[in-house]
Amino acid sequence: MAELIIYSERIKDNIKKLSSFFEQNHIEWSLVTKVFSGDKTFLNAILTPDVTEKINSIGDSRLTSLRNLREVNPNLRTIYIKPPAKIYADDVVEYADISLNSSLSTIESLNEAAKKKDKIHKIIIMIEMGELREGVKRDDILGFYEKVFNLSNIEVIGIGSNLGCMYGVEPTYDKLLQLSLYKELISAKFNKDLKYVSGGTSITLPLVENGVAPKDINHFRIGEAAFFGVSPLENKRFQDLYTKTFEFYANVIELEKKKIVPDGIISEASIGHTSKYNESDIQETSYKAILDFGLLDVDKDDIEVEDKDISFVGITSDMLVIDVGLNKDASGKVKYKVGDKVKFSLSYMGVARLLSSKFIDKVYVKEI
Repeated sequence: MAELIIYSERIKDNIKKLSSFFEQNHIEWSLVTKVFSGDKTFLNAILTPDVTEKINSIGDSRLTSLRNLREVNPNLRTIYIKPPAKIYADDVVEYADISLNSSLSTIESLNEAAKKKDKIHKIIIMIEMGELREGVKRDDILGFYEKVFNLSNIEVIGIGSNLGCMYGVEPTYDKLLQLSLYKELISAKFNKDLKYVSGGTSITLPLVENGVAPKDINHFRIGEAAFFGVSPLENKRFQDLYTKTFEFYANVIELEKKKIVPDGIISEASIGHTSKYNESDIQETSYKAILDFGLLDVDKDDIEVEDKDISFVGITSDMLVIDVGLNKDASGKVKYKVGDKVKFSLSYMGVARLLSSKFIDKVYVKEI
């Protein structure tokens, strides 16, 4: 079976370094674990007390993942990092100490759910800052907050935004300054102290590092930097974090010399994806290897084979075909045979999909 290698100690070291970085900059942060889909083995391996002690909360976008977090460690403070569906208000209040919200009717449902459980549910209200994803429109902010402040079992602890997540709108100083000014406006209008301005994600880290983030931005929601060591704005390593935290190995289950051009009438019935070919190569052959994973496990665009002599041929639901050319190394020796492994590097989404696949082995490596 294909294997996803997880360097758990490197990830834990990244998290500790980020905690120190934020502490030095007087910022609280939430660790976003959605890449691991609530996997309990991961939660036990990574979220040890020495790792979580300086993290404000652990966040996820799936209620089942938050439930698993609570089962692994009932003392963890949890945050639901996307606007919840009204129908799940009871579960949100049960499994999340904090939730991000942008719908008044949903917040009202959370208030009723909190009443039934005799709880105060904390929320951060998200503001639309140009990314066109979740968020209250800016011209509705004061009226929106006024209505929410009147709810008995809801405590508004902050204002937030998501930038760089869909269209890639950059979290510039001006954008973040606007967010902090809205916080000041709301605080002055209603005489309320909003503790958090949650405008930071992994993409915003360089602004803090360079000292150009507004001082009021005091809460970050971080996933990619913790698990991959990079800030996605330029996909560069952030400070001295580990970037080699995941590796993917697939097994060669067949290796034969075959034609480059398919033989027969090509219909529209294919469920896979293939590379282009030239009809002029109809007599040409090369060595093709079949690997033991497919589209059910990961999208081909989220993986990259490390051997640059290998090229993509096609992928179906459970197999990937690659072209290994003459299958010889520089000295003329055979490079691959059935039973060998082929190594891939992965994007964030590649790791997320492989982790959620039940057909992929997950192997935790403890050494740095």
